[in-house]
Amino acid sequence: MARVISTPARPGGVSDGYRWTQLALGVVCMVMIANLQYGWTLFVLPIDNSYHWGKAAIQVAFTIFVLAETWLVPIEGYLVDRFGPAPVVLVGGLLVGISWVMNSYVDSLAMLYVAAAIGGIGAGAVYGTCVGNAIKWFPDKRGLAAGITAAGFGMGSALTVVPIANMIGSVGWQQTFFVFGLGQGIIILLVGFFLSDPKRQGVVLQGSTRLRQSKRDYTPKEVLRSPLFWVMYAMFVMMAAGGLMATAELAPIAKDWGVGDIPVTLVGITLPALTFALTIDRVLNGLTRPFFGWVSDKIGRENTMFVAFGLEAIGIVVLYYYGPTGPLAFMVLTGIVFFAWGEIYSLFPATCGDAYGSRYAATNAGLLYTAKGTASLVVPIASVVQASTGTWEAVFWLAAIMNAVAAIMALVVLKPMLARHAAASEVSPAAVDEGVVMGGGPYSPVA
Repeated sequence: MARVISTPARPGGVSDGYRWTQLALGVVCMVMIANLQYGWTLFVLPIDNSYHWGKAAIQVAFTIFVLAETWLVPIEGYLVDRFGPAPVVLVGGLLVGISWVMNSYVDSLAMLYVAAAIGGIGAGAVYGTCVGNAIKWFPDKRGLAAGITAAGFGMGSALTVVPIANMIGSVGWQQTFFVFGLGQGIIILLVGFFLSDPKRQGVVLQGSTRLRQSKRDYTPKEVLRSPLFWVMYAMFVMMAAGGLMATAELAPIAKDWGVGDIPVTLVGITLPALTFALTIDRVLNGLTRPFFGWVSDKIGRENTMFVAFGLEAIGIVVLYYYGPTGPLAFMVLTGIVFFAWGEIYSLFPATCGDAYGSRYAATNAGLLYTAKGTASLVVPIASVVQASTGTWEAVFWLAAIMNAVAAIMALVVLKPMLARHAAASEVSPAAVDEGVVMGGGPYSPVA
């Protein structure tokens, strides 16, 4: 039988510090792929100035990247569950490096699109692996662990935005792609080599004593047949779509409201209001993930979803009515909206792990993560609605309603479904294998 200990008691055992080391390695890998999404905008105009392909045509590459990054995560997650995290991250790091090195030599839209697809596959492999591995190593703190890992992606580009912009200005976008692509890829290869999962270490980790968690592992086929999964999927799509619409249209909204170019001074720094708002987005979109993840470990995923999603709905409405009144109001209210949105990338993976176990966590979380790709297909509706009505009101109310519905569903639909699901789950044979158990105590679900 498994023994409850906190330090290694036999070869193959691991300390609690080893878990945190695994988490830190995953965060480093996430930081190294962040520029592929968040740093891309810095290259669009320089590329267009060189080749005059048009911004719309160039941005198709970004769409290809997002779809490749999102929709292939379940496959990459399956490989992680089967072969372990290191091989998948090593391949992902190689593809990430190849992608940006290809961009440095690009001379056609076709080549740009191919490079984007390669980069999306690589980034998705790293993202899916690191989030899935965090869930596996921290069944007792899934919200916090997933949040910290996701924050590495959300905030990872913060320190490199200025160096990339400066390098583009000094030596050109081609050389910048080459240097950063090579550097990011190499770091992923070096760090990813040391990633491992608990099962391969012979470690059995006990789950939370506060939350409802299934007592066995569910295969991806079982997950896809589970009504609970599709409820979470629908909620994820509504939250992601609402947030993505607000994010994607922030610049034109600020322009229409006449507040984006107004200078604002904070902590001795003067920048246009829109620039400050985008900076706040990066910071708060990262901080919210571990914060609400930690909160969910304490009070439950569904309760946290209700609070965060409800705050997002209110924030969107208040932003519409008071954002145009001045640059400071615009900045503060957009900060609230971004803070109440980014937590979906910690809460949903953690809930998926609670519901379906750790054994196939990477695959199952990857299946749920495709909701982001589904949501991205809804985002263009915002432009259509605004163009047809001549105002942003319908767009804001659509986003707010989706968030409000998701908040209500968290308590009215998801919470009782999770309770019934956990009660019906049976103990997996793997749970009684001899191993090491860290933390925990008797199972005690939150009411």
